[in-house]
Order: sequence, then C-alpha cells, then structure tokens
Amino acid sequence: METKWLEDFISLCETNNFSRSAQLRHVTQPAFSRRIQSLENWLGTDLVDRTSYPTRITPAGLVFYEQALEMLGQINGVRELLRNKRAAAQTSIDLAVPHTLSLTFVPKWLTALEAEFAPINSRLMALNVHDAVLQLVEGGCDLLLCYHHPRQPVQLDPGRYDMLVMGREALRAYARCNRSREPEFELPGRKNAPLPFLSYTHSAYLARMVDLILHDAKPALHLETHYETDMAEGLKMMALEGRGIAFLPESAVTREVKSKLLARADKGNDQWTIEMEIRLYRERPSPQRPGKPIVAKLWDFLVMQNLHS
Repeated sequence: METKWLEDFISLCETNNFSRSAQLRHVTQPAFSRRIQSLENWLGTDLVDRTSYPTRITPAGLVFYEQALEMLGQINGVRELLRNKRAAAQTSIDLAVPHTLSLTFVPKWLTALEAEFAPINSRLMALNVHDAVLQLVEGGCDLLLCYHHPRQPVQLDPGRYDMLVMGREALRAYARCNRSREPEFELPGRKNAPLPFLSYTHSAYLARMVDLILHDAKPALHLETHYETDMAEGLKMMALEGRGIAFLPESAVTREVKSKLLARADKGNDQWTIEMEIRLYRERPSPQRPGKPIVAKLWDFLVMQNLHS
C-alpha cells in the first residue's frame, strides 16, 4: 500500500466527488479512480458505492476513513521526528523541481545564487509536477520550483504558502532542420496529411499546456501522434532524430536552435506559443513549523532581488 492511496481516499471522503478530488490531487480522474481501486484491492473490500450518484462511501469505507486519518498522522509524525533529528540537514536546502526545469533553469539559477548570495548546499529532487507539489505539501522539501499558467494553476493555498515569480518560459513547436537549415515539418499541417506529432503523456503538466495551444489554435493544427513520453528531454531527442514536431520549452532547446539542429516549426507565429511563469514556493514559517534559517535567509534575499528587478 502507498501513502498517497490513503491521501486520495481521505480527499474523496471529504469531497464526495471523484473529479474534484482528482483535481485537488493533481492527477487525471482515470488515474485517481485506479488508485482508489488499488486501495480497495489491497484491503479486499469496497470503499465506494459505485451504484449510487452522487458518490457515496460504504460503511466499510467510513470505518477505514477514521483509520486512514490516524495512520497518515502517525506516518507523518514519525517522518517529521526523524527529519528534525537530521542536524546536518539544517544547512542544506531541499528542492523539488519538475524534470525539465531541473535540466534547464536550476543549474544557471544556482550558479547565479552562488555568486550573488552565498555558497548553497542543496539536494534536488527531479519529479513530475504533481509529485513535486506533493513534496512541498507533505513537508518533503523546503522549496518547490515549478511552471504556472492561470488556466492550469498549481493549487496551493496562498494563506499557507509564499510565492515568488522567478522567470518566464515560452512553450512552442520545434522540428529538426533539413540541409537548408529549415524545419522539416511546419505547422499547421493539412487535414488529409497530418504532421507527425511527438506528444507528452496526459499526466504531464506540459501536456495540458499543449492542449491549451491546440484548443486555441486558429486555424486548427493537424497532427497525428507518433510518440509519447512525459519528459521534454525525451521529446527533444526524438525531434532531433527527425521523428516529428514537438512542443518544447524554449530553454530546453537553446543550444540546438543556435546550432541549427532544431528550428521553430510555427513559421514565427506566436499564436501557437504559450508563456508560463516559473514560480518558487515555500511553506510560510509559523511558530509550529519555523523552517530552516538558511531557507528564510535565502527567501528574504530573493524577495529583495525581485523588488529591485
């Protein structure tokens, strides 16, 4: 059994709505439903009455709800106790970061901080956006760095979490260059001849960004999915092999574009581009959870830096 199954079930008991709980847990509804079913299989009993609408928790589910709250509280309590004993960890900053930003933004950012702030001992966890957010919510990291777009926001309570905008990132279409240094594929494609499309899996945050581009596209884009992965780096490698068009963060392809290995596949049309913010979050310090002094010092520095810029 996984602790996230307990958290999923607790959320479902509190909302009585699969769609709402899936949204709060930053997963698709099918994935959320599968996790609830996995918990039921592990327990050997039904927790949800699927013959009724709206969602109803079974008597066994109501009993397990109380036990789940207690178990999760004990697990988190033990984890917090052990973490508090790691004296050395007080001088290190734990960062939860989506895979793409861990390869593009973070190295340059940490190098700049070394020069402008102070030497930093850091531990980076490269995750998908959902798991990175969970790390912050569950106390598994000090800082969360992630993408944000107002139509696909990261759901964090502004009363509990502080936020800083660290930069912006454009997501647009790229394809391999031919011998003339022009893209081998160009949008929008044709209905009777769709372009080969290198796509993110549905669970990836950037997949939802691409969905917004496709939804808003006028004229419509004609694409046929040939490959899927949840990592931008994987799509970039396939694009470099000439396998199709991929929507990639601009910072992920800077060297390839400069070297004329990849080129924009949108004919310079910015209507097929979406811009995201790069945001940094921390849990707001409180008497009960004051956080690490090094994190507070860094946060104050970044606040002043943002004000000056």
